[in-house]
Amino acid sequence: MKTYLEGVRQLPAAPPKALVVVSAHWEESVPTVMSSEKPPMLYDYFGFPPDAYRITWPAPGNPQLAARVRELLGGAGFTTAEDRERGYDHGTFVPLMITYPEANVPVVQLSLKRGLDAREHLEMGRALAPLRDEGVFILGSGNTFHNLRAFGAARSREGAAKFDEWVQAAATATPASRDEQLIDWAKAPYAKFCHPREEHLIPLMVAAGAAGADRGRVAWSDTFGGMRISAVHFS
Repeated sequence: MKTYLEGVRQLPAAPPKALVVVSAHWEESVPTVMSSEKPPMLYDYFGFPPDAYRITWPAPGNPQLAARVRELLGGAGFTTAEDRERGYDHGTFVPLMITYPEANVPVVQLSLKRGLDAREHLEMGRALAPLRDEGVFILGSGNTFHNLRAFGAARSREGAAKFDEWVQAAATATPASRDEQLIDWAKAPYAKFCHPREEHLIPLMVAAGAAGADRGRVAWSDTFGGMRISAVHFS
C-alpha cells in the first residue's frame, strides 16, 4: 500500500494545483467544506501510542477552492456549509502524508452528507466534475472492506474478496452501468457484511460521479490484514 500511495503523486502530467478529499470520517447534514487557510490536525481516534497524537502534516488549505466547491454544489441544487475550524482527519492525513510528504499541495476536505445516500453522492461528484479541468484532484478516501469486528478473521476473507471483485467490476463498467450498480451497491455479494455501515464506501460514489464519461481502472489491489482491498482511478 505504501508503494502505491507514493506512486499516486506521479500520476498526472503536471502536479495537481490542489486536492479535494472526501473522507469517510466526516458526515454533516449538508455537504460541508473545510475553509481554513491553515487547517489543524484532528486526531479522530483513541487508544493509540502517544506518538500517534504528535503526527503533523501541515498542508495548506484553500479558501478559494472551498468557495468554488460550494458554488458548484449549490449550482446543482445542494445546500452547503463551510467549517473554518475543523482539521484534517485521519482519512485525509494518513494516506496523504505518504503521497505528499512535503505537505505542499493545498487541500480542501469535503464531508459526506448524512443519510449516506449513494445516488446523492454520485450527484455531488457530477457537480464537482469541472474541478478536474481546473487542475484539482478529487480523492475518495475510504475502504472496500470496513467491518472492524470481522477484520483479519479467516472467515472474512471470502466475503472481502467477493465484494472487492464486485467493486472492481462495477467501477470499471461503462458509466451508465457503473452508476446503476453503485446506487444498488447493497445488492452486491457480501455487501452488508463488508460494510455494516457504508460510510467507507460512499466516497467512491463522489469520485465516480465526477468521472463523467471516463471509465475507471483498477490501479492497485492487494490484501491488508488478510482482507482484499483495491483502489480505482478515473481518468
